[in-house]
Amino acid sequence: MKLKNPVTPGQRKATKLDFSILTKKEPKKSLIVPIKEKAGRSQGRISVRHKGGRVKRFYRLIDFGQTYKDLKGKVIALEYDPNRTCFIALVEYENGKKSYILAPDGIQVGDEIICADEAPVKIGNRMKLKNIPQGIKVYNIELIPGKGGKIVRSAGTSAILMGQEDKYTILKLPSGEMRKVSNECFASIGQLSNPEHRFRRIGKAGINRKKGIRPTVRGSAMNPCDHPHGGGEGRTGIGLKYPKTPWGKHAFISRTRKKKWTDKLIIKRRKEK
Repeated sequence: MKLKNPVTPGQRKATKLDFSILTKKEPKKSLIVPIKEKAGRSQGRISVRHKGGRVKRFYRLIDFGQTYKDLKGKVIALEYDPNRTCFIALVEYENGKKSYILAPDGIQVGDEIICADEAPVKIGNRMKLKNIPQGIKVYNIELIPGKGGKIVRSAGTSAILMGQEDKYTILKLPSGEMRKVSNECFASIGQLSNPEHRFRRIGKAGINRKKGIRPTVRGSAMNPCDHPHGGGEGRTGIGLKYPKTPWGKHAFISRTRKKKWTDKLIIKRRKEK
């Protein structure tokens, strides 16, 4: 984490991430695609508020499942990805193919990795959960075998392998939730890169505008026709028994998760905020 010399008010309390470990190169053209910004709109109508106006960017095609199994790969570059919080690594495999993967903390250019059913317990290696020792940190974990990593993919996160039970592996997720996952699923060894991301302070509102985050207005400051919390003289409360969304649905009280068959795999719920 770096501090800037504050020559403007926006830099006074801002902090900047340390990109010195990254390789100074352009992204590989065959592994990037343009993405169209929809600004929170579905069929032209706003479905998610406070979005729009972000800077243009290319999407990096990440191999979440690591397609090239049983082939050794060599890390040839560490790069910044504007679409996610952790860094990414460009890997070249023995067959000459290249792909992007999520970069774990501590990996360096020149390191070798491998994805196999059973592999050495080494940072960056990927293998089945049933072959990973207890107490090891893992990331980019599959929920359905062969479908690629779905959880634990943000900067600095990792899950802890707590043990094995029949055909399931028990994991402690970053949220504190204890969950069973099929031991045939793949996971990568280590903790994701850029762990200081959560300490970053943007310093000014313009940084959020570049990310596509537009200003938010309190519902209680609106008129009754604009929001269920609106109206009243002065700084009044919401005037309702419970908070509502602008569309009149319950907020902060009712559970939004529908009954799913995977509920039986959750041993302990995540910690309440």
